[in-house]
Amino acid sequence: MAKEVATDVRIAKDDPESGGQTIAFALAIGSSRQVCHLATSFRTKNQALNYLQKHRKAFERIAREQFERGDVDDGVIHLRMI
Repeated sequence: MAKEVATDVRIAKDDPESGGQTIAFALAIGSSRQVCHLATSFRTKNQALNYLQKHRKAFERIAREQFERGDVDDGVIHLRMI
């Protein structure tokens, strides 16, 4: 069976505390999707999105590890820049 790749990416509401952009994306875990938020220090949404796309595999790996540990806050996995 082919491995599914989540391609849903959206820009979440700006995080006023960090001064940067937050990107939300869906991570495929089995037949379900897990919402993940990536907080960045980038000033523009395009910069944040480019960063996510460049490091997508690393963030998916980190998000899966957090999911396995049960580190999910209100149904969302929170990630920070690497």
